[in-house]
Amino acid sequence: MAETDVPDAPEQPAPRFELEQSNDYSRFLLRSRSEILFVLRSLIQKTAMITVYFDQGQSFLLTTILSLTPDNDGIIFDIASDDEVNRKALAANKLIFITAIDRVKVQFKLKGLKATQFEGRPAFRGELPEDVLRLQRREYFRLSTPVANPVKCHIPMRRPDGTAMTIDLPLIDISAGGVGLMLTPTQRDLFPVGEVLADCRMTLPDEGILTASLGVRNAFDVTTRTGSQYVRLGCEFIDLPGSRMSMVQRYITRIERERKARLSGMS
Repeated sequence: MAETDVPDAPEQPAPRFELEQSNDYSRFLLRSRSEILFVLRSLIQKTAMITVYFDQGQSFLLTTILSLTPDNDGIIFDIASDDEVNRKALAANKLIFITAIDRVKVQFKLKGLKATQFEGRPAFRGELPEDVLRLQRREYFRLSTPVANPVKCHIPMRRPDGTAMTIDLPLIDISAGGVGLMLTPTQRDLFPVGEVLADCRMTLPDEGILTASLGVRNAFDVTTRTGSQYVRLGCEFIDLPGSRMSMVQRYITRIERERKARLSGMS
């Protein structure tokens, strides 16, 4: 039977699910039935261990997919070893499934589970998911940019009178999918979700100037430990050419390598 967590463990902050941030990761969603079935069959073949989160991420269990239903419209999962956790999972109306296969992160969501039997023993049954998030490591790894030498994003804008101006925003993080930018609360209305920011320029140290169009996907209020506030603007690269994507990946790899080297030197 599947393993499970300690039921009376102290409450932890809800984990972060890329699947719940569809604006940032929509291009990595598989919606074709044949593609979804292919991923699920791969998980069965590899006996992949899956973490299932429910209760707003406060409860979880570990499971494996035992089989697809004969009509390929449902999935059969192993149950947990704890009856109380199984009861809570059956009562949940949203469950997030997270696993990895061949270093590719896989996530999907179900609206509920039912109790069933598989080969004479208790199991869970769920409907086929509507979509599956499939992320290569290079796509979901997000690098926090150096604080000591912050990268700035120069964004061409137009004033209300039509004259040109440029707004410079610090990069908070960068990935192969896009960037996080830091705004002041008063700047938030300048960057509505859905806006496309054309010809943005970022100078990546030792790599050169990266010019890209950014699509605004989300904006979140952030309060630091000192009580100051800012807005994190999540932006997606739009049609970034392969050569520029390689520039981003080289920058991420180098910064991460330098950080690991510094940590090794301190140990």
